[in-house]
Amino acid sequence: MTTATTDERTLAELQREHGPALLHFLLGLTFGDRQRAEDLMQETLVRAWQHPEAFDAPYESMRPWLFTVARRLAIDARRSRQARPTEVSDAVLESAPAHENTADSAVRALDVRQAVRTLSPEHRAVLVQIYFRGLSVGETAEALGIPAGTVKSRSYYALRLLSRHLPGYSSRSSSSSSASRQTASATST
Repeated sequence: MTTATTDERTLAELQREHGPALLHFLLGLTFGDRQRAEDLMQETLVRAWQHPEAFDAPYESMRPWLFTVARRLAIDARRSRQARPTEVSDAVLESAPAHENTADSAVRALDVRQAVRTLSPEHRAVLVQIYFRGLSVGETAEALGIPAGTVKSRSYYALRLLSRHLPGYSSRSSSSSSASRQTASATST
């Protein structure tokens, strides 16, 4: 079963007579985006081709019908674009920060745990208080019942021993906070 369509000659005449005004109208609806306006105009003419009964309507001109169809298509296209996630170009992807590989992070955590196990209980206790619990030197001294100078000394030597057991990490993690997080997560388990 074939459906009736508008003949090509009638459609060409429709485009000649109303095409420039329709394009101008669509340029206004698309804020001057010529490509989008032309796409909407083409879709409007496809609708006119698919609906030959519109030509039998009692109005003098097809222009009101075309403009109504074009406006509805523009609204639908806008809603569709708003509902769809924003497209991301290669330039945006290249400038996005790279997230750390979770496998590398897990391997580093295992390496840090193994290195922390080599520390004496006193050194390990100081690192847990300072880096895992986030206590200050004074608070750590109070919690462990040792002088603040001893806390500083044990912290210094513990980190120095860790850097010997983790030689490949000192160049990668230049900030002490990164090393602190690794130490803290490793000592917490």
